[in-house]
Amino acid sequence: MPASASPILYESHCHTPLCKHATGEPEEYCEHALRRGLRGIIFTCHSPLPNNWSAEVRMSDAEFERYVAMVEQARVAYADRLDVRLGLESDFVPGVEPWLEKLHRRVPLHHVLGSVHYQMAFYRERYFTGDVFAYQKIYYEHLALAAESGLFDTLSHPDLIKNEVPVEWYFPRIKPFIAKALDRIAATGVAMELNTSGLLKALPEMNPGPAQLAMMYARGIPVVLGADAHRPERVGDNYIKALNLLREIGYQEVTVFLDRRKHGIPIDQALLSLR
Repeated sequence: MPASASPILYESHCHTPLCKHATGEPEEYCEHALRRGLRGIIFTCHSPLPNNWSAEVRMSDAEFERYVAMVEQARVAYADRLDVRLGLESDFVPGVEPWLEKLHRRVPLHHVLGSVHYQMAFYRERYFTGDVFAYQKIYYEHLALAAESGLFDTLSHPDLIKNEVPVEWYFPRIKPFIAKALDRIAATGVAMELNTSGLLKALPEMNPGPAQLAMMYARGIPVVLGADAHRPERVGDNYIKALNLLREIGYQEVTVFLDRRKHGIPIDQALLSLR
């Protein structure tokens, strides 16, 4: 492989069986990262939450140390071939901040995703009144609050709410509220994700779609790539398509977090590096 095509990209969003809706051991995810031509992989499994919230789709607090050990085992096994890192995907809901502050301090993390999962029962019980448009607005308000909390490096799949009721997703209607949220997010310096798993959802486009992505670019918001892999073969999935989309929008770099610090990667080089 020529020097210009050396692996430089990371999978920045992937899971483990501890979340109870993913399959495959970390080592299998690592194998697919190598096949994709990635330099590294950052595991970001769903964090535990207080009060046993949505326990059916995440690790329990008692399993957190096991998660850390699983990723460490993979790091050691692939030390000479792939850069394996520990991260976390943590749900944001107003009031959860003290819990997450303690959780994020328990071990060194390389990348912390902040997610607003509107479909979780505990979240719907609090915020869904039957008014879909109001729910969309609350979602973006909570994305902005998540960025302002200082808890997260990247906001994941940041238009996920469009899949709540796809026929109710009318971008011109929600656009002014997205703009206000993005203004607040840009002021924090927090990155946002381009999540390729959106191609598999009810509205088959990446999260976010091109219109929101263009608004993010206009505000200088950095973008992190993630496949949101819940099975090994999805590691790095559709990265070439995602990078080309970013380039069309105007981005020249994609961002990766290591040691919770931003690193920019030129998109043209990233495209050459992938298999």
